[in-house]
This record gives sequence, C-alpha cells and structure tokens, in this order.
Amino acid sequence: MAPEATSVGREVDGSSDVVAAIDEIDGRSHFVIADIAQDDAWIAMSEAGAVAVAENR
Repeated sequence: MAPEATSVGREVDGSSDVVAAIDEIDGRSHFVIADIAQDDAWIAMSEAGAVAVAENR
C-alpha cells in the first residue's frame, strides 16, 4: 500500500487504524482500505468502480 496513506475518520478503539489510499495492483489503479494494525486486513476495488463521497451526495 502507498506509504503516504493517512488515517481517516475517528478511531473506534485502540486496536485498529484504518487507512484508505489509491494504489497500483497488477498495473491498474485500485482504491484500497486497510486496517494497518492487523495483518491481511484489507480490501481493494478498481479505482474506476469507486465513487467519490462528494459525487455521491
């Protein structure tokens, strides 16, 4: 995942730190959401399939 990723939202408890970033996977851009406090706790989707929050209002 991109090293410049930062946390968004509020922390629910001290055991998780969720970040979101645009990252390249297999040569294509993906929107990735990950809990960086846990191994293998992430999900990704094609950037083209993601909807920006501002556009969804």
